[in-house]
Amino acid sequence: MANTPQARKRARQNTVRRERNQAQGSAMRTHIKKFIKAVNANDTEAAQSAYRDASSHIDRAVKKNLHSRNRAARLKSRLNARLQAISA
Repeated sequence: MANTPQARKRARQNTVRRERNQAQGSAMRTHIKKFIKAVNANDTEAAQSAYRDASSHIDRAVKKNLHSRNRAARLKSRLNARLQAISA
């Protein structure tokens, strides 16, 4: 339990930040799932559009320190490999 005014404020800030981070992470995962759904349906155009959206959300997560640059690169690489597989 936060006893000092400073600790109370920090607790409030942490709550707001945690909720914001969770929302951003959830949005990123949602866009990745939309991409995978488009790939599984063999819809190339939808997959390309979904890839751009997912890639953008992944980059935003890195910019806000939700994920590391290496994780983002790995995710985007794997998504792109799926996209290339259905495009060929």
